[in-house]
Amino acid sequence: MSGALLVAGTTSDAGKSVVTAGICRWLARQGVSVAPFKAQNMSNNSVVTADGAEIGRAQVMQAAAARVEPEAAMNPVLLKPGGEDSSQVVVLGRPVADVTALSYRPMKAALLEQVLSCLADLRARFDVVVCEGAGSPTEINLRADDIANMGLATAAGLPVVVVGDIDRGGVFPALYGTVALMPPADQRLVAGFLVNKFRGDVRLLRPGLDRLAALAGRPTLGVLPWLPGAALDVEDSLGIPTGVTLAGPPHGEEVLRVAVARLPRLSNSTDVDALAAEPGVLVRHVTRPEELADADLVVLPGTRATVSDLGWLRETGLADAVARHAAAGRAVLGVCGGHQMLARTITDHVESRAGTVPGLGLLPADVRFAPEKTLGRPAGTALGEPVRGYEIHHGVVTYVDDAEPFLDGGRVGAVFGTTWHGALENDGFRRAFLTEVARVAGRRYVPAPDTDFAAVRERRLDALGDLVAEHADTAALWRLLEDGAPDGLPLLPPGDALTPR
Repeated sequence: MSGALLVAGTTSDAGKSVVTAGICRWLARQGVSVAPFKAQNMSNNSVVTADGAEIGRAQVMQAAAARVEPEAAMNPVLLKPGGEDSSQVVVLGRPVADVTALSYRPMKAALLEQVLSCLADLRARFDVVVCEGAGSPTEINLRADDIANMGLATAAGLPVVVVGDIDRGGVFPALYGTVALMPPADQRLVAGFLVNKFRGDVRLLRPGLDRLAALAGRPTLGVLPWLPGAALDVEDSLGIPTGVTLAGPPHGEEVLRVAVARLPRLSNSTDVDALAAEPGVLVRHVTRPEELADADLVVLPGTRATVSDLGWLRETGLADAVARHAAAGRAVLGVCGGHQMLARTITDHVESRAGTVPGLGLLPADVRFAPEKTLGRPAGTALGEPVRGYEIHHGVVTYVDDAEPFLDGGRVGAVFGTTWHGALENDGFRRAFLTEVARVAGRRYVPAPDTDFAAVRERRLDALGDLVAEHADTAALWRLLEDGAPDGLPLLPPGDALTPR
């Protein structure tokens, strides 16, 4: 068996990543060797693989669902937005160019060859490859040179399942219209729908599903219920939690409050996921200075635009609020770009080309951006605990005055800085760090002794596998993997008269 299918979606954040992961886990449980694949990903959430390649974090999560090691072939093209109209292009895990939306388009023909080569390689090594689309498969302004959705599906002959987010409303026109605007060659590959994030009694939905099947000539292959916490390793800002997250009551007498700056070009937002998994730790993403008032820990996370996002921090008043927070002796943690912001100066002739600008001055360090990106998976110790992480950065932080070592960075008082992503996923280190935060905050908070973040992730991946196994038509999915899209699928107007241009 060398099957493959494409999981497309009516919109961004419809649930393509979650459904892809769920299918991967469902198949892996049955002894099927399966790999995830996303031809082109646009995300600032990325990870470094064992061989030093940078790929989208969602594909790393999907590889974990498939119980295989992530690799560059699973996400051959990664676009990392750095401004309103600019992105860094990462091909097979290495940055190759900075482009605008228009200047990127001439590159895509060559990239399609690379994408198809990677897909063919995975199909030769695995029983099944589950591909995830990007955005909507019916972006008719981009179809001519598409490499991530129907361009990939038609080139590789992949059957397609379209996921619709019913929680947003309008799922029936979204599903029908997604197919109806496709040209005939694309429509012939769309074999069915999945309704995602449903709350309520599915019997109320049945008349609409039957009518959709009659109109579109394609069945709905499952109604997946709303699953709290299903958005693992989110790819874009739509998936970042709003409000306060709390995993459970505190193990000690008090809770700890964590405020994470929701930077405009926030990257690797998943660095705080392990904090949100701790009982008694309240995590919220903030955009206003008053939201820091009761915080015990402020986190400045990674960013793809350090200088620009530092400017936003100042414009919003958050920069002054962070300085007041630190002056009061309360904890601040900067990670990667956030670490750079804590320095005295930032010299950037690479990313923003802004030259030298003042940082927040909370750590005795200077930053200089290097032309070459650093990619690595370092290991070390901090607070008496072993730590493993990964690093992805152009900015090089150099300490020019005394600071207590902290991972690869430094600590002054209750201000901590490190370039390492993923450090808080190390259970012993996370507990030691939270204990120190509680101490400086004067909180009677005690970390739970048994929170195992790897096990938390594994339970969530199992829940996604359950979602597919229990609520999708798995027999129909098997048929698509074995036989491809069925013949004779009806063509819907007006797309039935379209020809690709």
